[in-house]
Amino acid sequence: MHTELESRIKFLIQAIIARHGCFLRDRTHFFGDSRVFSCASASASAIGYVPLVITEPLTYTLEGSIAVVRMDDGKANALSDPMIGGLLAALVRAEKEASAIVLVGRAERFCAGFDLKVMMSGPDHAKALLRRGSELLMKLYGVGIPLVVACTGHALAGGALVLLTGDVRVGAAGAYRIGLNEVSIGMPVPVLAMELARDRLTAVELGRATLEATIYDPDGAARAGYLDTVVPPGEVVAKAMAEATRLSALARTAFTATKARLRGKTIQHINDTLESDMASLLSST
Repeated sequence: MHTELESRIKFLIQAIIARHGCFLRDRTHFFGDSRVFSCASASASAIGYVPLVITEPLTYTLEGSIAVVRMDDGKANALSDPMIGGLLAALVRAEKEASAIVLVGRAERFCAGFDLKVMMSGPDHAKALLRRGSELLMKLYGVGIPLVVACTGHALAGGALVLLTGDVRVGAAGAYRIGLNEVSIGMPVPVLAMELARDRLTAVELGRATLEATIYDPDGAARAGYLDTVVPPGEVVAKAMAEATRLSALARTAFTATKARLRGKTIQHINDTLESDMASLLSST
């Protein structure tokens, strides 16, 4: 049974590479082993490999009363176990000492979604990562202080879901790709993704964004509801900080209670259906 599930997961990962592997202009982690998939130029005719460089996945700084969390794994900012663990710890710390959070990606790479290396290493590993990822996304969606997301570049699949959890989302203008690509690679949109999309995307774009797996540029993403505003890349963090400062002036108790009323039912539904939905996804792909 595990062999069959592993084959299904591997097929999905191969489809992702075939469809999206070379839109990155630098390097994207090649999940098969500790090598790097090089897409340095459109004219590249072969795949090159170099040693994998390990970096800290994120940093946390307190700037005034604003907690600034910067994701940077040196690659595509995948939601790996270290990244998820670091983000969860940052949220706990921020709720204790900050009045708002700004979540920032690395230049041109906001977040590439779940770590494909782990996802293809076996169904048990994939399920464990998805559980942790769901825990993170629900914590982001319901965090008791304002969360402003500074989208610095590409945000696909799980990366697009991180955008949907923000109270305000500021995007960098540029040739970046944002959206849920599940259906285009033969995978149903999970309940978690569908419910976040239903909550945050515009009614006009919901079907296109989910059923049709539409991938947007930043301006299109703003029209669809992934982003609230788009600014030049050099202004993204400053704009996000300004939004966080504005939101931090709201009464915290009222903000926290209102967010719980606004998003609590969605969070509960996602948590209640997670296990059955994961089983359904693995059986249908």
